[in-house]
Amino acid sequence: MEERVKAFVDRHWLPLLFAAYALFFAYLIWSRWANIQNFALSDTDDNMRIAQVRAWLNNGQDWFDLRQYRLNAPDGANMHWSRLVDLPLAGLILLGRLFLGGPQAEMFAVAVAPILPLAVLMIALALTIRRLVHPSAWPLMVVCLFFAGSCVAQFVPTRIDHHGWQLAFLAIAVAGLADPRRARGGVTVGLASALSLAIGLELMIYLALAGVAQVLMWVADAGQRRRLGAYAASLSGGTALAFLLFASNDNRLAVCDALSPVWLSDALVGGALMLALAWWSPASWKTRLVVAVAAGAIIAGFHALVWPHCLSRLEGVSDEVYQLWLSHVREARPFYRHPWKTAATIIALPATGLIGWAVLAWFRRRDPRLPQVLAAGAIALTATALLFWQSRTGPAAQMMAIPGAVALAVLVGPRLYNSRHMLVRTLGTTLLVLLALGGLVPLLLDQFAPNPPRTERQLAVARANASCPTLAAMRPIAKLPPATMFTFGDLAPRLIAITPHRAIIGPYHRNGPQIVDAMKFFRGTPDEARVLADKYRADYVLICPMMSQATVYMAEAPRGFYVQLASGRIPAWLDPVPLPEGSPLKLWRVKRP
Repeated sequence: MEERVKAFVDRHWLPLLFAAYALFFAYLIWSRWANIQNFALSDTDDNMRIAQVRAWLNNGQDWFDLRQYRLNAPDGANMHWSRLVDLPLAGLILLGRLFLGGPQAEMFAVAVAPILPLAVLMIALALTIRRLVHPSAWPLMVVCLFFAGSCVAQFVPTRIDHHGWQLAFLAIAVAGLADPRRARGGVTVGLASALSLAIGLELMIYLALAGVAQVLMWVADAGQRRRLGAYAASLSGGTALAFLLFASNDNRLAVCDALSPVWLSDALVGGALMLALAWWSPASWKTRLVVAVAAGAIIAGFHALVWPHCLSRLEGVSDEVYQLWLSHVREARPFYRHPWKTAATIIALPATGLIGWAVLAWFRRRDPRLPQVLAAGAIALTATALLFWQSRTGPAAQMMAIPGAVALAVLVGPRLYNSRHMLVRTLGTTLLVLLALGGLVPLLLDQFAPNPPRTERQLAVARANASCPTLAAMRPIAKLPPATMFTFGDLAPRLIAITPHRAIIGPYHRNGPQIVDAMKFFRGTPDEARVLADKYRADYVLICPMMSQATVYMAEAPRGFYVQLASGRIPAWLDPVPLPEGSPLKLWRVKRP
């Protein structure tokens, strides 16, 4: 019976996977229905994404012009993004307009668009597990996803930013590494890498490791020359095409934080060298290793000599911008600097996944698939190690842990189940499966470590964060004639997404001087704030008392302009604008001579 079930799951894996995806789709829509109805784009990047798509669809903004002209007018905010992620969102909006009104079409789009790349990710993970672990083990991946909170959070309705698509393309690249058909695997890794780079550089280190893996497979086995050649051609050709189709006007300069001439030239040089290596393929592995190292040195030397300005942080922010803004971004902190329960939830699945990858490597130590296991495991190890640098690597770390976690359950679980000791068979197997699939730690934390009661301050911050960006709170603001408003950087994208107004700046690193001015506006004196208001021709000042960003001003500038505004000490150059009773926002009009 068991063997027949395994054979059925193996033979019909794709229809069964789509059925599981449909259930996931329905669950995510149901769980986020209130957010969809209220157009609750909770992240700043999600609000900026919808504003970007509207500017293209509704206002006729050029395909290659990605500046956001409702920030930092008249020049606009220089965005480092790509149009690639705009395509499915725009397509769904246009589809929705065929049978829905304008706002409802956008609600339909923001509900469906984030879940589309989840299908790609699930197929890619299933392929990786089928190829490296066992053909019928992929259903455990679906279970594992339910406990991969950081990863799945990138695919929930209203999460319309680019991270979900990047994770999907990384999953495709890993599936390409695991592909036994060499040329097809090389093309898969190369094209997935090119598409990911077209979106952004956040996952570039993992894609680079996938490229190194292609080279090392060739070093170990000259028969991998087809894989290496296919990867080199698809990477260089795909990156060049992605640059031509999706690089914005600003990204055609030698910038370091997006697909630009910098990374295009690196991809072309690297692709040419790898093609040459694959064509030559000397018989001795020692010779292959020497020439591979030489090729790597040439690529590194080319980058350092031609683009020396890209050897530091890719964001290229100044020390002042880092100190005033970037150092306060929560996702830029290591995972262990979060509350301990949050930290444990973030690291649990990646840690067990690494154990699983090690177990899988041991079981495949005499298997031809060992190089692929080591390559994918190295990416998982890197993603987990980077959590000690920034917690924003959590989604990738959890996603990369899933094949390892499934391997741990599949390879070790049966050995416990077949034990002569009943306690090992029952309790041991249950705990192992729960631990491997990521469920044990959350269950234990919920059962034995309940959250302590929140303080009044924490409750006030939570209320402000939840209420200020809502449609109801912003409706009176939206009724005012279009104007420029000086507000928090974290509130500005929401302001431009659901009102006709302009703002000074959002939390985007290319606009460092404006970020510094916005920080100084709320931290400095009223006179200094007036100078900055005049500089940006601000018509209004808008604040959300006790919003998370406001607490930074309170802590670091207890006598600053924001604290004075929040406490009712209003300078003469501001006139209060009445808002409905109970509004979480406060608004003032800037007096002009």
